[in-house]
Amino acid sequence: MPSPEPTAIILFDGVCNFCCSSVQFIIERDPAQRFTFASQQSDRGQQLLADAKLPPSMDTFVLIENHTVYTRSSAALKVAAQLTQPWPLFAIFRIVPPFIRDAAYRLIARNRYRWFGKKETCWVPTPEIRARFLS
Repeated sequence: MPSPEPTAIILFDGVCNFCCSSVQFIIERDPAQRFTFASQQSDRGQQLLADAKLPPSMDTFVLIENHTVYTRSSAALKVAAQLTQPWPLFAIFRIVPPFIRDAAYRLIARNRYRWFGKKETCWVPTPEIRARFLS
């Protein structure tokens, strides 16, 4: 019998330095290990994007939690709300309309390779945290 699907999956751009650093940031502040991860370029990531009816290449990380898909600032704020203090305080920004939050998010997403660089291959986690990644 296959293992049950994790309830909170973050799909990220595995060649983006900023995105990989964000995943590491989340892991360090998620002692309850609520989140599992898959790069969007991986076979599993591509399958999850297709299942969510999203394009195979996204300019955002994606949170799939309890079969609900969150993207852009909504995903970031949902994740922040579940991290250790002080990060849940950022949830207050949910009062800002998504079209405003997402404009700032899209600016960063469009420029992430230019500002933070790009890897030739996907980031490979250390053996200690590899279990938190879907293959």
